[in-house]
Amino acid sequence: MSVQHPELAAGRWRELTLVEQMANVGSEVERAILWRERKNEAYALKAVERALELLDLTAADPKNRRRLREPLRVREALADYFYADNQYGSSDTLWRKYFFAFAYAARRLR
Repeated sequence: MSVQHPELAAGRWRELTLVEQMANVGSEVERAILWRERKNEAYALKAVERALELLDLTAADPKNRRRLREPLRVREALADYFYADNQYGSSDTLWRKYFFAFAYAARRLR
């Protein structure tokens, strides 16, 4: 898999807070959901790949090393939801609500 966010992977991602990072992941998840609703599975999966890449960058960020549980669990659950059998029982509504909290918090921090 090629790098979808080269500028962020080069270090800019580490300038963001964990809340901002998760809000950006949520933007990609929202795109994936919207593309799936529009019956464009190829675009939906590309958006999921970008979200997973951002979660990997979040996990690799040294400032997050003590807070890896949540981003890694989210990565696992997202992969399960979009690629596997949805064993965790996720839904579009659940993901939207989950990531809305980060988007709201990130906006409040600015």
